[in-house]
Amino acid sequence: MTAATVAKAGHRAASSRGLLSRVFLGAEDDPRWSRPAMWAVLAVAFVMYAWALSGNANEYYAATVLSGTKSWKAFFFGALDAGSYITVDKPPLALWVMGLSARLFGYGTWSMLLPQALAGAASVGLVYSAVRRAFPGTSGDVAALVAGVVMTLTPITVAINRDNNPDTVLVLLLVLAAWFCLESLRTGRLRSLLLAAFFVGLGFNAKMLQAYLVVPAFGLAYLACCRGPWLRRVGHLLAAGVVLVVSSAWWMVITDLWPKDSRPYIGGSTDNTVWDLVIGYNGLGRVFGQGQGNGGGGGGGGWGGDPGAGRLFNDVLAGQISWLLPFCVVALAFAIVMRLRRLTDGGPSGAAWLVWGVWLVVHYVVFSFSSGTFHPYYTTAMAPAVAALCGMGVVVMWQAYRRSRTWSWVLPLAVAVTGAWSFVVLRRTPEWVPWLAWVVLGATLVAVVVLVLARVRAQVTARIAAIALAATVVAGLAGPAAYAVTPLQSQVNGSNPTAGPSTGGGMGFGGPGGMPGGGQFAGGRRGQQGGDGPPNGEAQPGGEGQPNGEAQPNGEGQTGTTERGSGRGGFGGRGGGPGGGVSDAMAKYLVANQGKATWLVAVNSAMQASGLILSTGKPVMAMGGFTGSDPAMTVDRLQSLVSSGQLRYVMSGGEGGGPGRGDTEVTTWVQANCTAVAGQDGLYDCAK
Repeated sequence: MTAATVAKAGHRAASSRGLLSRVFLGAEDDPRWSRPAMWAVLAVAFVMYAWALSGNANEYYAATVLSGTKSWKAFFFGALDAGSYITVDKPPLALWVMGLSARLFGYGTWSMLLPQALAGAASVGLVYSAVRRAFPGTSGDVAALVAGVVMTLTPITVAINRDNNPDTVLVLLLVLAAWFCLESLRTGRLRSLLLAAFFVGLGFNAKMLQAYLVVPAFGLAYLACCRGPWLRRVGHLLAAGVVLVVSSAWWMVITDLWPKDSRPYIGGSTDNTVWDLVIGYNGLGRVFGQGQGNGGGGGGGGWGGDPGAGRLFNDVLAGQISWLLPFCVVALAFAIVMRLRRLTDGGPSGAAWLVWGVWLVVHYVVFSFSSGTFHPYYTTAMAPAVAALCGMGVVVMWQAYRRSRTWSWVLPLAVAVTGAWSFVVLRRTPEWVPWLAWVVLGATLVAVVVLVLARVRAQVTARIAAIALAATVVAGLAGPAAYAVTPLQSQVNGSNPTAGPSTGGGMGFGGPGGMPGGGQFAGGRRGQQGGDGPPNGEAQPGGEGQPNGEAQPNGEGQTGTTERGSGRGGFGGRGGGPGGGVSDAMAKYLVANQGKATWLVAVNSAMQASGLILSTGKPVMAMGGFTGSDPAMTVDRLQSLVSSGQLRYVMSGGEGGGPGRGDTEVTTWVQANCTAVAGQDGLYDCAK
């Protein structure tokens, strides 16, 4: 039989099923369980990410999405208010996704957050596909299934995918980039490499420089593993670099070239440019801390604990991302040894190990040692690499266990260190599901003992393998699974979403479900403890009113607790946002007397503005931007806005120190030239 005949026969076998059957059941030569298992994992992921979303979300971004549904200008620039006074402190791509959904289906929790849940499930599917393609035969299906389950059950990923922070879209774009990078190495097509660069650039427009943390992994993998001469490899990477720059910079260039007097101020910048935001507040400030660019957060990293090699294993972060890191370390070390000794047999390509391994290492180093503002939910970007390495590691270590007495100890070692670490993490909160830690410890002992005894007796039967597998799954996944389901039981803290119980560690983490604080809004939404600072949870720089994100004076991060009932899918102004100081009576007064003014009122910061925007649906000017410290407002500009009739009311005094937070010239002008409104504490009417 000729090779052509064999190829045709294989093609007939693969295509004998109809399209619908192949979609849901796979090709005929696939394991019967493979495709249904994939769909089951994706269904579980989507349910976990979409379950009971009402009331979830970060008010800072929720207000921006709402404003974008009222103004295309606000939509394009990512302005906090529909009047387009100032942008949020991130590029707007992730907000565009939610904003388009809100425009199509009407603004509300579900229209805003359902795209997030879909993006999270899509990331799981892409990791599954990428890992499956790295192995030949059934091994790929097994590795992919493990990777998909790990990705789905990563606690911080469950929490962030139920929120409207940009990290969910960032992860989807980076996983897409990884998929195309690996595809380019598998097929040799330059187009796939260029698409990988394109998606990294889109990631830049979701969260700026954090997207570039995957670039070393892609570049190293392509240089080391691409077929063909070195000169061609370098040329291809240079072409990908051009695509990366263009897809990253287009929005920034348009915005910075736009006349500044006809676009919103760039929130978080010191000079009203996106470039300053890139290298300052969202760049060097995140890595080196306060003093490197505007904002950047105080030293010590804010919500993630002190920087250092052990940060990801501390009381705050361990339960979010660290469960399977010991397993990944063993898997990577084993893969390196196998490659050096040339003992690979049917395992994943070196490119797969390089892409996911370097991805994990770079994120670990940057996240561990960054001195600027750091939140637990940033670590969701590590989840794809953790999932892929676990899937590949399980298969290659099991193959070594079955085939080589010399290397049969590697799998029991990986199970032992993973189970032991899970036990340590669970015992940090002994009052929370107290029996679980002991179940994990027992399963770990069973798995290790069975694996060792089976190899000593040189006999691994199907029954022994099943017992070892079940015990290994419990040892490795019981802890993260238990943490992962906690966000489904209560509304997440949109400012600082986390999963699991309180550990008592780090910046006021004292509330149930791992959420900072335990306060409740009157409407039933979990309060944002003062440790969260501004609406997107960024710690406030020291010396700016609340040093390093310390609790607000009332300890709840929320001055008022009355639900105004805006009827916007669970959102409503609760005291005008965290620290807003805007009562129901004042909000009603402002709406009744706004007249033809563009803005309902000017307040100090987005902390105050976001809740009021959500409760009234009106543009509210955050003069000092996100933290209240942006140099966006001057006396001349305020005078111009007042004289043109675009602005009438200004909030002065109260929490945050008045307009511009400490900007004495603006505050002095307001108090000297505007009339205090009787019965409305801190409100000034500048039209009188």
